[in-house]
Amino acid sequence: MEKFTALYARVSTVNNQDSGLESQIRAIEAFCTLKNITNYKIFTDKVSGSKSSRPQLDILMKAVNDDQVKSVVIYSFSRFSRSTKHLLETSELFKKKEIEFISLSEKIDTSTALGKAFYGIISIISELEREIISERVKNGLINARAKGKRIGRPKRIPTKTVMEFHQKGYSTRKIAKIINFSHTCIAKEIKNNLCTQTLNEEDL
Repeated sequence: MEKFTALYARVSTVNNQDSGLESQIRAIEAFCTLKNITNYKIFTDKVSGSKSSRPQLDILMKAVNDDQVKSVVIYSFSRFSRSTKHLLETSELFKKKEIEFISLSEKIDTSTALGKAFYGIISIISELEREIISERVKNGLINARAKGKRIGRPKRIPTKTVMEFHQKGYSTRKIAKIINFSHTCIAKEIKNNLCTQTLNEEDL
């Protein structure tokens, strides 16, 4: 199956921007004519830029993931990307799949030598963002531990083991030391378990 060029345009639903959508499509199609691109498909959305779901963009990206697209042409980054993070992620995907990415307003064309530098910059920014997020998470964990907060899932008391030690005459403090739980937790677990046993016996 021959790969096609995907053209994408978007306007907000506010104040009926049909003319704006038409002007974007006209500009993108003019670019295709200039570059002798004839095998293309147009994807358009009428949805606010703040919306995470864009039906036509989602269809376009599925075609990208299915290796049906050889290049993507947009009017501007603001019409295409949901956020800076989205632009970084999609640009990395395009680079991985060797898809040319052209933005008319920003004059970015990754089929050119200068345009290829764009992918390099995007990769650096993406890596920097990942490092910043990782550093924030690490600092958050360090701060939480410094405040005495338990990190991760709370440990579950092994009730069966606790009751076996209790029946053998071990003190709650000794049991707590052996299985690394607080004395209070062990005493409460034994009490709750003995109460449950008593209720079960009464039901018989």
